Amino acid sequence: MTVPDPAVAAVRRAVRRALDGLPGPARGAPLLVACSGGADSTALLAAARAAAPARVHVAVVDHGLQDCSAERSAALVTGLTAQGVPAVVHTVVVDGPGGVEAAARRARYDALRAARPHPDSAVLLGHTLDDQAETVLLGLGRGSGARSLAGMTTWDPPWLRPLLGLRRAETAAACRAQDLPFWDDPHNADPRFTRVRLRHEVLPLLEEVLAGGVAEALARTAAQLRDDGEALDAAAHDLLTHACRNAEDTVQERATRDDALDAGTLDADVLGAAPPAVRRRALRSWLSTRGITGLTDLHLRAADDLVGRWRGQGAVALPQRLELVRERGRLRVRTAAWPGAR
Repeated sequence: MTVPDPAVAAVRRAVRRALDGLPGPARGAPLLVACSGGADSTALLAAARAAAPARVHVAVVDHGLQDCSAERSAALVTGLTAQGVPAVVHTVVVDGPGGVEAAARRARYDALRAARPHPDSAVLLGHTLDDQAETVLLGLGRGSGARSLAGMTTWDPPWLRPLLGLRRAETAAACRAQDLPFWDDPHNADPRFTRVRLRHEVLPLLEEVLAGGVAEALARTAAQLRDDGEALDAAAHDLLTHACRNAEDTVQERATRDDALDAGTLDADVLGAAPPAVRRRALRSWLSTRGITGLTDLHLRAADDLVGRWRGQGAVALPQRLELVRERGRLRVRTAAWPGAR
């Protein structure tokens, strides 16, 4: 019996473990592998085909940002189709706010979500431990908070990232061991992109100054913060349930003499008894369920001041021309009245 190359075995083991960990509906559904032709996604695809050959479909996203990208994407799909793997090119338009990196990511994820062969299909992405370390470092530099520092998760429906525990060097080694051709995207060496400079300038310097192990340490930090975040999210859910229920009870008690009361409110006293970190998570969740997007840390802290630093202050401005107010001990969202509202 031939013993597989250590890198090949590591990638296959990671993929099998991730597939075995999928929840019931996704476990038997067809799989969609996002493949760009690079080492990470090529190694991922080979391991997925070894683990579940009959379930694998492939999506190749063409961002149209490089010369000959259409031809390269078509050639990749042609080669996979010749091997009996269902594969399709998805051409996207990269535009919108946030720069090229953010716009490309949005377009890619939208295309992959739409390309799933079944509503329960997982989309396998080739992110590695190196990508995780860069994500955490970006979050640190931007002051994005614990959610961002927690990085990427292995399973975030429909996204499945089996390779978060492996280094890029291992995926390249797995490809070479299997004689799988892969290409190096020129954008991965273009210093115009923030991640590229982190990868080639910042992380190597940190590795030198701190005597190695920085990428693994950043990944461990992300895992620890995810555990903490899950505990805080659970506490925030319980708090939000209690605050909503108390507000609804108050509305029912007063409904006979005040028809203007809004049932979609939160009890400020219930919120006020909780730690600020739990309270702000509850507020973010509640505001998001009311259709409010683009919330920043400034928005959440101002909203939290209506509870934790209540001095009779006025409404807090929110995105989508909305505002949060505290009235009769309850928080509610209403349409902003002033001319300059966003």
